[in-house]
Amino acid sequence: MSTMRASVLVDVARLELQDVSLPEVGARDVLLRPAAVGVCGTDFHIVSGESNYNFDERGEPVPLSVAPQILGHEIAAEVLEVGAQVTDLAPGARVVVDQGRNCHSHGRPVCEYCATGDTHQCEHYTEHGITGLPGGLAERLVVPAVNCVALESDVPWEHAVLSEPLGCVVHSSDRALRAESRYALLDSDPARAVRCAVVLGAGPAGLLFVQHLRALGYEGTLLVSDPHPEKRALAERFGAETVDPRNDDLTGFVLERTGGRRAEYLVEASGSGSAYADFPSLIRKQATVLAYGIGHGGGSLELLNQVQWKEPTFVMSVGASGAFDADKRPAVYRRALRSIESGAVDVAPMITHRYDGLEAVPEAFGGDRKRPGYVKGVVLL
Repeated sequence: MSTMRASVLVDVARLELQDVSLPEVGARDVLLRPAAVGVCGTDFHIVSGESNYNFDERGEPVPLSVAPQILGHEIAAEVLEVGAQVTDLAPGARVVVDQGRNCHSHGRPVCEYCATGDTHQCEHYTEHGITGLPGGLAERLVVPAVNCVALESDVPWEHAVLSEPLGCVVHSSDRALRAESRYALLDSDPARAVRCAVVLGAGPAGLLFVQHLRALGYEGTLLVSDPHPEKRALAERFGAETVDPRNDDLTGFVLERTGGRRAEYLVEASGSGSAYADFPSLIRKQATVLAYGIGHGGGSLELLNQVQWKEPTFVMSVGASGAFDADKRPAVYRRALRSIESGAVDVAPMITHRYDGLEAVPEAFGGDRKRPGYVKGVVLL
């Protein structure tokens, strides 16, 4: 049996370069050579042992010591080989990968979730690099052809990988736009229009939210809170005003910029549980709150007591779900990729750290993330 090299997470914080079996290419599959893989906060959580999304049939996490994992779900790759039934991709094509396998991936009738575009809630959902399926931190990867969206430009590999996190931002923003709420981002009625949007956290997600909000046509006040000066500088570059919550009065900042109204729209993109304690003083009554960040250490449910009194519309979202295009490929990934290719969203300044080859994967999960200047890391293969 042929083998390939892969970076394998064999236990908490233990990544090893190993020879593993080369996947077989089915009739509806493509064989890929991963060219760039983004390093995501979800990956950090898995490596640290904080999270494990590989569950058994009872919903219990399977220990890494029992089922080691190949991480990497933000993937841009070259097609090397196509299965016998694949007619719309050819070797040499450059693609980004929807890491989530849904009904179309499996070639089965769509479930109720896929039928409504909620593909990340598919009855049969699994994810490469997250739920136990091998991810992109390997020399080769096999995925269903319908999970691949072809690039239409010569955009660099490292830029293309941000289609996945941008897709998550697009999907969650779509859900917020559809939500029944007193205030709407793009409403023509001044009484209902959002005048101020606040984004908590200026990591990759927060910075993509800033750009996506502006790309949607939101022209109102846009405020971003983050303790890191380099991230605040990027948020300002992308069209926001910023505040350092560690050294400045966040509530006072919002009150001043809104004339005392507070924000009608808030995005929690930090993953900090303690951030929920700030919600009551930041949001207007019946505002929309988009809970995007994952993790929320340092917070407890009692923080929601004062939030509840304001009757906000809470929108919770995960993944880059969305409708399928005519070719059964994920529409949201395609929208995200085209935004990057067109320059509507500028991801280049967000990529601050690059790691060359599988040998550098342990370094990518080392201490760089906590050092000044770090925003986004990408492994180049």
